[in-house]
Amino acid sequence: MSSAEVVLGFLEDAEPWRLRSPQFPSKVGGKPAWLSRRGLPSLPELECEICRLPMVFLLQVYAPISGQDRSFHRTLFFFCCKTPECYMRNESRCMKVFRNQLPRRNEFYPYDPPPEDEPPCDAEEGQSVLPVSGVKLCWVCGCPGNKACSRCHTVTYCGKHHQTLHWKQSHKKECGSQEGSPVTPSPLLFPETELVTEPEEEEEKDVKEAEGEQEVEDGGGISTQRSVDCPSLAESPILTFCSLSALAESDLEEMAMHETEDSKVFQRFKKKIAPEPHQVIRYSRGGSPLWVSSQHVPSDEDIPSCTCGAKRTFEFQVMPQLLNNLSVDSTGASIDWGTVAVYTCSASCERSDQYCPEVIWKQDFSSEQHTQTERR
Repeated sequence: MSSAEVVLGFLEDAEPWRLRSPQFPSKVGGKPAWLSRRGLPSLPELECEICRLPMVFLLQVYAPISGQDRSFHRTLFFFCCKTPECYMRNESRCMKVFRNQLPRRNEFYPYDPPPEDEPPCDAEEGQSVLPVSGVKLCWVCGCPGNKACSRCHTVTYCGKHHQTLHWKQSHKKECGSQEGSPVTPSPLLFPETELVTEPEEEEEKDVKEAEGEQEVEDGGGISTQRSVDCPSLAESPILTFCSLSALAESDLEEMAMHETEDSKVFQRFKKKIAPEPHQVIRYSRGGSPLWVSSQHVPSDEDIPSCTCGAKRTFEFQVMPQLLNNLSVDSTGASIDWGTVAVYTCSASCERSDQYCPEVIWKQDFSSEQHTQTERR
């Protein structure tokens, strides 16, 4: 995919069987539809680096690379913490992404594409053990889990935290019964929907021309959207007459320039997504992210190279519109982001069946931007 091409992702309801591993889905929520049945991320890898609780599956993007047999099947798996307090400003340690890929001929899936018709039975629904590899899965989150219930020994978990959640939710009543645990989603999981994609239509106007028009609309580029770090000179309770007098003229010019640049970036973001306001991801391998702010934009040095030595390049970003569908809003601390950019190995290097950690860069809205951004 060239840097100019962008594919947009939208949420759409789908039959559950279409979101299972044999269909190679792109999806949001539910449990991961693992690609390789071996080499799954370890439990420490799936912990939030801030609170150390197990993270929850957020989404996966099926993104094979044409002409590269080792990446004939290729999926990126995105996990995030559900502790709202971990979502500090521009803090990425509460999220992780893993890349996994397989050649067309492999031990897990047929050589030919999966059939379009629904299978006679959904063999993958509620499975507690992965086929072929025999890897046991946590009943709550669908991640690797070898810790079995000490009473019934039929249900496994990734750790004590999820075992306790399930016990309080329903397993206390079900444990030891002949019927066992029903196949019902854990309340810890995000709602499950399919990710469908379509190319973004290119605008005919030149970017500079569009920005120029926006400046006129905004009164010469002085916008009401302001960074929390650079408040309006007129409204700031801190910048009194005395403090303004003490500030050097160069300091004031720098603040005004920063404020205007942040406003321009945010206006461009809003203008770009306006034709498709329900987009939840933007995919453009080797392209560039659509930032929400001029602040906390990574340099090349901020994105570490892959352990194979190849540079990591941008692949896709998660949009703030997705938050609307996750039921995470609260009056206090909340799971939140402006946008989250994912960078992956430019060579998509070979790691057998392993799930390779890649790099996430989380960028938040400024306070002023956040109050003026409507989630639709």
